[in-house]
Amino acid sequence: MTLTVCVYFRVYFAGLVGLLLILTAEARVGNSSESSFCTESRECLLYDLVCKNDDYEVRHYDSVKWVSTDEECYFMDKAMYTAFGRLFKYITGSNEAGVNIDMTTPVTVKIEEKKKMWQSSVFTLNFLLPSDYQMTPPQPTDDSVYFTDTPDMKVYVRSYGGWMMSLTSSVNSLLLKRQLDNVQATYNKDYHYAVGYDSPMKILNRHNEVWYMVEGEPVCPTSS
Repeated sequence: MTLTVCVYFRVYFAGLVGLLLILTAEARVGNSSESSFCTESRECLLYDLVCKNDDYEVRHYDSVKWVSTDEECYFMDKAMYTAFGRLFKYITGSNEAGVNIDMTTPVTVKIEEKKKMWQSSVFTLNFLLPSDYQMTPPQPTDDSVYFTDTPDMKVYVRSYGGWMMSLTSSVNSLLLKRQLDNVQATYNKDYHYAVGYDSPMKILNRHNEVWYMVEGEPVCPTSS
């Protein structure tokens, strides 16, 4: 009798933990109606706003899973073109389950900070996996495609419009770094993220971002 009860509660507890994990994943990759940036996809990466001023904002993101691929190149635009094709094949059936996976937003590019202008960089393109595939995504059939789990994290964010290209991304990353340095904020200086929310077909009201990972306590003074 006692053994039966113990087994029952173990099974019940395991099921409860699994349900909570699924609910957590769905809560952070949620309906795009909850974000003003996500206008072309059903699901979007959601966040909690920590603080905001006229120059930048600080957001908190839960840990989520992405499908990723790397491309070494001198310019982000060329790297994105090649890497996007690889990931697009994955979500349109080039996976071991042969399933089509919904596109989500945003798309992020992890960019190494260049030490010299003439150095090439490794650009990592990431597609956010929808809530249905956060826990058990189908395995890629391409060895250069893999999964990445971003940690529970806080990020400094600068937003800008127009098109996310090498030049606009570089300018806005430099502006954000200058703003953070001016307030003596600490952040990861080894890499940053270029973040896009719109397809090439969208012409007006485009939204892009630059992210730097917060280190220590975030600094977000009120603008004067």
